Amino acid sequence: MTTPDRRRTGNPVPQWGSQGEPHPAHDTAPVPEPAPMTPVPAGDDHDAVLAERDRLRQTVADVEHTRTRATWFGVVIGAVILVLLLVFIVQNLESQRIELIFWEVNLPLGVSLLIAAIAGALIVALIGGLRMLQLRRALKKAAG
Repeated sequence: MTTPDRRRTGNPVPQWGSQGEPHPAHDTAPVPEPAPMTPVPAGDDHDAVLAERDRLRQTVADVEHTRTRATWFGVVIGAVILVLLLVFIVQNLESQRIELIFWEVNLPLGVSLLIAAIAGALIVALIGGLRMLQLRRALKKAAG
């Protein structure tokens, strides 16, 4: 069984007023009273309230972006990456023969890829450190 369509039965569809309220002719439910608003302090009290609000907002903004927070996020992200890396190594334990110039070694695939990733990260860190040193020297030379 379906619900009847108001247009077919002749019942009027409620008309909404400009304020989003039902038209009084179609609504018999009482409208609840709005909650009383707190009065806005006038003059100096109002300025003091605004100054206190701004001070609290600045305090919250200062606390939101701290080195400790950034360090904490770094530790959490690092821990998640280490867990994923551990899972990767445990799933790839087949031994692989690796030859590099004069060296030949048999290592599990996961461990060999871990060593390669560490070596790549160290090379990137070394090059980045040298570039920062170069820029620092250029700034000192330009300033003095």
